[in-house]
Amino acid sequence: MHFRTGGAGDVTVVFEAGLGMSGVCWGLVAPGVDEFARTVVYDRAGYGRSTFDVAPRTLPRLASDLGVLLRSLDGPFVLVGHSWGGPIVRVLASRREFDVRGLVLVDPSDELDVPPTAGRMRLAGPVTRTLAGLGIYRLAARIGSALPDYAQFREECFSRRGARVYAAEVREFVPGLASLRAAPPSLGDLPVTILSAGAGPASLRAAHAASVAAAGGRLVVADGAGHNLMFERPALVVEEIRRLVSRR
Repeated sequence: MHFRTGGAGDVTVVFEAGLGMSGVCWGLVAPGVDEFARTVVYDRAGYGRSTFDVAPRTLPRLASDLGVLLRSLDGPFVLVGHSWGGPIVRVLASRREFDVRGLVLVDPSDELDVPPTAGRMRLAGPVTRTLAGLGIYRLAARIGSALPDYAQFREECFSRRGARVYAAEVREFVPGLASLRAAPPSLGDLPVTILSAGAGPASLRAAHAASVAAAGGRLVVADGAGHNLMFERPALVVEEIRRLVSRR
């Protein structure tokens, strides 16, 4: 797995990307966090500069990959996960193997939203691979046009290779959420913040509110913003990370 470090401080902030994205998606957030913490941005297996993993891309497997990374780093940690990265960091934190001080979940996938999510994701993998084969998938890269490394984002996340890894993860997406619904990961009193997209699906916003209430966490709704808050509201993401890093 390829990873990049920046900043300095007593806390290490580790970023976990969502489905279909390499670590370059944090290009508007990580530099702001560099000012007050050490940052680590990495590419999950198959994305960016990381090699493929032939094993099924199950949620426990993805969390274990993150654990391999954390073993090479110095804690304590604050983990930041976008979309599918939210469940990944939750599962890893629930294993209690590392000194995790808090989670910032950026419009995370949520097991309380399983039926609507399953409907939205049913054709995502096959359609994406078809569009990539036709060369059309790259057009979707415009969502990250504000990134300083936009060309890299476009190549790493919207190429045929990116579509292949995306499809492999999508196959395990709904089963992964279903497993969380059956046995939610226990986080104890770990501070958790959910940043919810105000313009996202109503069912997902409701799931975020219920999950925060169950965890005793903090909910921040980004009014008018869509799913990719790290592109649309990077300053909001940075400030919520700062809030957790500053906790004693």
